[in-house]
Amino acid sequence: MNVERAKQIYEMKDTVPVKLDGEQSVWIEHVDTANGMATVQVGANPTNTETVSVERLIESN
Repeated sequence: MNVERAKQIYEMKDTVPVKLDGEQSVWIEHVDTANGMATVQVGANPTNTETVSVERLIESN
């Protein structure tokens, strides 16, 4: 995924399914457009967050 799409998904009111490395479901919590990074919540635990390259995120339809 590119940084602009990650930012669009973050700003949407609708829920868009996103996976980390095509495996784990995540919620985008913040997008750092300058560095191409995103902070994501992994799974259902709000304290389980990671900062990853947006290139590792895949929009799953």
